[in-house]
Amino acid sequence: MADNYLEKRFEEHRLAPSKSAAPRKPAVKSRRAFVTGGAHGIGEAIVRSLRVAGHNVVFCDIDTQRGEELARTTGTTFIAADCGDAAQLEAAMQSAIDRWGDIDILVNNVGIGNFKPLTECTLDDFDRVLAVNLRSVFVTSRLMARHRQTLATPNPYGRIVNLCSTRQQMSEPGTEAYAASKGGIFSLTHALAISLAPLGITVNCISPGWIEVGDYAALKPDDHLQHPSQRVGRPDDIARIVRFLCADDNNFINGQNITADGGMTKKMIYWEE
Repeated sequence: MADNYLEKRFEEHRLAPSKSAAPRKPAVKSRRAFVTGGAHGIGEAIVRSLRVAGHNVVFCDIDTQRGEELARTTGTTFIAADCGDAAQLEAAMQSAIDRWGDIDILVNNVGIGNFKPLTECTLDDFDRVLAVNLRSVFVTSRLMARHRQTLATPNPYGRIVNLCSTRQQMSEPGTEAYAASKGGIFSLTHALAISLAPLGITVNCISPGWIEVGDYAALKPDDHLQHPSQRVGRPDDIARIVRFLCADDNNFINGQNITADGGMTKKMIYWEE
């Protein structure tokens, strides 16, 4: 019996996986992503990040030159479109759906500021900001929902990530249109999360603070040191959150706003003489 026992233990040891072997990381499934306003800044970082993660990406933007260059260097697809024009935006997104049969990830990143004094802001100015920033989120999300309802075989995975802003809760003078659009995105996000739940789509938003999309090296020390995190944000800071929210096992995060501002909205500030 002793010999038989030793033989069994030896066989168990031989078949057991080596403890020194590095654990295998599960492969990330390639998803189909559509990004608005993806030619530069935060949008560009999101396009690059999703592509590096192995996802297929179609993005749209009004900047044709930068869009075509980014597509060429990243192996993504660019479609010229004015996101403030609902017909152009729907056509761009529909072309991605036609290409793949469905969209798994929708990132509503596009945004314009057009800051100006309240007394100089025209109704056209105000409407344009809301059309690009806020209405575009409704247009793309509605199209995704309508398409999902036509699928013979339901897609159990879906992610919508909307770019909001800390200006949905705090402001500077002359930012009425922008603040209104971002406040709308904040509320629209949780409304969409409830409406799209039966389709397996989660909807969340990200509120960036100061994200420097220009010359980061030109920033002054005080620019960084005023932040509790001791630095101004970079576009990649936001792109990483997008990828986190799009992870397969993160579907329990839904209808939420994630603030990424280096701690500035938690910093109490008083006027100092």
